[in-house]
Amino acid sequence: MTAMHQELALQAEIADHLEAHGWLRSENSAGYDKERALYPEDLLGWLAETDAANYAKIVPEDASAEARAKGEQRILNRVAKLLATDESHGGGTLNVLRKGFDLPGARSRFSLLQMPPADDRNPNLTARYGKNRLRVVQEVVYSTKRADRIDLVLFCNGIAVATIELKTSFTQSLEAAIAQYKTDRHPQGEPLLISGRGALVHFALSDSEVAMSTHLAGSETVFLPFNKGHENGAGNPPVEGKARTSYFWEDVLERDAWLSILAKFIYTNHQKRTDPITGKVTQKTQIRFPRYHQWRAVTRLTASAREEGPGHNYLIQHSAGSGKTDSIAWTAHRMASLHTPEGHKVFDGVIVIADRQVLDRQLQDAVDQLVNVTGTFQPITSGTDGSKTQQLTEALASGVPIIGVTLQTFPYALEEIKKNGGVLAGKRFAVIADEAHSSQTGASSRSLKELLYLADAPESVDEREAGADQDALVAMAANVDEDKRISFFAFTATPKAKTLELFGQIGESGKHEPFDLYSMKQAIEEKFILDVLQNYTTYELAARIALRGADDEGVDEVDVRKGTRAYIGFVELHPTNVASKVEVILEHYQEAVRDELGGRAKAMVVTSSRAAAVKYARAFQKAIEQKGLPLKTLVAFSGEVADPDVVALPGTEQKMVTEASMNPALKGRDLASVFAQDDQNILIVANKYQTGFDQPLLVAMYVDKPLSGITAVQTLSRLNRMAPGKQNTYVLDFVNDADLILDAFQEYYEDATIYEESDPDLVADLMVKLDAQSIYTEAEVNLVWDEWRTLNGKHTKLGAHLDPAVERFAYRWKAAVYEQNDEELEVLQDFRSTLAQYVKSYAFFSQILHFGDPRYEKLSVFADLLARKLRAFNADDPDATAVDVDDVVLTHFKLEKLRDEDLHLQSGETEGLRGMTEAGLAKIREKERSPKTELVEKVNKYFGDLDARDEYKVQFAETLLAEALDSDELRLQALNNSKADFSNSPKLQIEIEDALWRQDGANGEIQQAARALSTGRLIELVLELGLYDRLRATGTEG
Repeated sequence: MTAMHQELALQAEIADHLEAHGWLRSENSAGYDKERALYPEDLLGWLAETDAANYAKIVPEDASAEARAKGEQRILNRVAKLLATDESHGGGTLNVLRKGFDLPGARSRFSLLQMPPADDRNPNLTARYGKNRLRVVQEVVYSTKRADRIDLVLFCNGIAVATIELKTSFTQSLEAAIAQYKTDRHPQGEPLLISGRGALVHFALSDSEVAMSTHLAGSETVFLPFNKGHENGAGNPPVEGKARTSYFWEDVLERDAWLSILAKFIYTNHQKRTDPITGKVTQKTQIRFPRYHQWRAVTRLTASAREEGPGHNYLIQHSAGSGKTDSIAWTAHRMASLHTPEGHKVFDGVIVIADRQVLDRQLQDAVDQLVNVTGTFQPITSGTDGSKTQQLTEALASGVPIIGVTLQTFPYALEEIKKNGGVLAGKRFAVIADEAHSSQTGASSRSLKELLYLADAPESVDEREAGADQDALVAMAANVDEDKRISFFAFTATPKAKTLELFGQIGESGKHEPFDLYSMKQAIEEKFILDVLQNYTTYELAARIALRGADDEGVDEVDVRKGTRAYIGFVELHPTNVASKVEVILEHYQEAVRDELGGRAKAMVVTSSRAAAVKYARAFQKAIEQKGLPLKTLVAFSGEVADPDVVALPGTEQKMVTEASMNPALKGRDLASVFAQDDQNILIVANKYQTGFDQPLLVAMYVDKPLSGITAVQTLSRLNRMAPGKQNTYVLDFVNDADLILDAFQEYYEDATIYEESDPDLVADLMVKLDAQSIYTEAEVNLVWDEWRTLNGKHTKLGAHLDPAVERFAYRWKAAVYEQNDEELEVLQDFRSTLAQYVKSYAFFSQILHFGDPRYEKLSVFADLLARKLRAFNADDPDATAVDVDDVVLTHFKLEKLRDEDLHLQSGETEGLRGMTEAGLAKIREKERSPKTELVEKVNKYFGDLDARDEYKVQFAETLLAEALDSDELRLQALNNSKADFSNSPKLQIEIEDALWRQDGANGEIQQAARALSTGRLIELVLELGLYDRLRATGTEG
């Protein structure tokens, strides 16, 4: 059988199926009007059948054949003229199809599409909807200039809406169909092929794959995959007895599904770009047709929400590059108009949570085109907190169908919804949450923690927790909807364990899984995003510290833990260190990066703190000037930070620097917009622009900050955005282990699952344990709760209510010390540690389930505050002091390339995200004290003395062990997992690093010991020294 015959056979199979399922069929284009790109029989027949009286005004039934033909030509000419009119002036295929057309002499506006009815209450509307004419035409001679034919053209009520070119994999591939569109289907002068005027979408189809384009532009035409995905990757799964692409004509082109796409999905996206130098505004329009996974997710969500009603949660795990903004817009529109078959609205309103202004614009753009009523969407993402709260209250009260809010404003929406009585009483809402994109500033997460959690917010934006916005959403979702009035739809590429537990569905494996998955693997294989690990380079850092003066006499003793942090911070910010890294970065950028994308390639430097970012910015400026390089840099961070290069004299005010002062060239302009200019090259960041920042020209990233888990994935994924000609990305990492970075990406490469489920009984067990010590009374717990809940409550009153418990503890503590009763001291230390464990355990589980009894929440507040009060009971060191680093100099520095490799992501089983499985109690950690000289020698061993004696390596390992024992997160992991699980946790190393360096750290490895062995031996080393057992047997100080 020839290629032509094989294509005709596939063509016939598709047409046969459509004809058997409600489509009209034409085997040739005899009835096609190629000058107008219309199928007149269907257009005129639709009008005559559905609007007979109006149609008769233009084409009278009793008129002569000539008069009737003249009337028909008037209609066809009017439609053709409107199709050719620019979309901005009300013309184009979408506007004509959805809004119809006016014609002088007619009684009213003609409609060219009956939208799917919201419910079954109106039989006349349902009958009219059933009269929509869908037609497939084979072998369409479309051109007025040539005899070329398109395999299939799809029409709706006479309007051309799609073209299809077919190939069979026996002879030609999908690429051959795409090439045919690019080389032979030129849109100039061809009404069917002109974007906006003709068909809305063009499909290239073989028996194994499908691709689509909404804009034909010759060789510049871009086709996107329209495949289901196979084994979480690209392509389509085999189907017994059918072509792999049979879903396209059986599911996508199913009559109701296709009409739904025409009516409720396709829209014209408008993007404005303002030149930051000239101020010139340019606008680009593009027809948006859903990709397969978008159509699948929104369609499934709509069906499930209609069937299940409000009060359910859904997790949509769609990778970066999946088009989540469009998916959210379509979901919001569908939920806002969703009805049961009996005619009841499923949701009274939709709330979309997102901090990205682009989502507001795109949502407004989509909704305005998909509905015929103005005021459907109202964004509340600008203004002060007070004004936004007022706007929100008014929007909710007035019944705005879709409201856009920030995550910071959302709690006020919940409060309004929860109120008894009022206009919102009994109302039902759909809450659609975009993943954490507010991380471009640190203040948002800080305010969220202050609002939602009992624990203190981070002391600075340098201490922000990855995924804090996701945690906040989970916390709110779990505690707000006792009467099942709210459904949450969470869109994220990187769900955390708690998010999976609350929003995921129980799959066939018995584990929580996302409701819909579009994996990183599929996005990479379909070339929607790049693999950012393809050129990953790690560097080994070696440094040597010595004191000014080697005399040990009179050396002060310091706390090992605090001392280690201070000294490592000194090394990391030392100008020699930063300057050396800048040299490496500039050399790499000049040689490997700069010429990419025609010389427009950009790079990002990720630093560990704002102080480090300032140091880097100045080092770059100095190096660039010295070398005479034509490069420009910007530095981004939030708030103000003490100038790391200026030491304040006693009695003088510390000099502060800000993003504005460090970037004088901005002159009040938006930093991201300025960085987008062609003459900008390198952006230095500190906890800003690491998530939610889409700059397609980013090609390289230089990492000088510990990364793990979700943070690693979100940060490095800034590189994955596609741009014309962009094929390579580069990561140069000074800090992290390549295998741990690979582990982090592997977790989200295909899908995320929870390895172990959580045990909520732990909270009740801890409460019983605390109550048994009789240190507090239930009345005291209630008094603290009442005062804490009072907006005008005073701190002094809280303290007064806590004092009786503190006094009871103090009495027993002092007696135990005086009597040298070690057993009693251990019980009291146990109690203090259990307070902190209870707070953390309750915080975790309250985000997943509702405890019912309010005493659990009351005790969490009381325990948190009491634990803080009991911190003073530390017999070892009640008056801790900061470590002085003024007398430390850097004597040795070495930076060498360690590995330059492609980290290969693999398909298959991953370890899974971990829930909380058990909780334990602990004893107080003993602080280790050592002379400053001894501490410096330990740090020297960490930074790589190749001749170090074994006892020094042990001393350093013990120091690292002490730091690890002070980590609450490590303690929770040890308490909540078996030793095997704990040792294999991909988060273990970064938790040790965080405990060691906090935000100003360098490498978290014992350089010679760990590197001389193998990757991960640092973890083995501390485990051999008893880290796991001591964490389980050790408590916190609050």
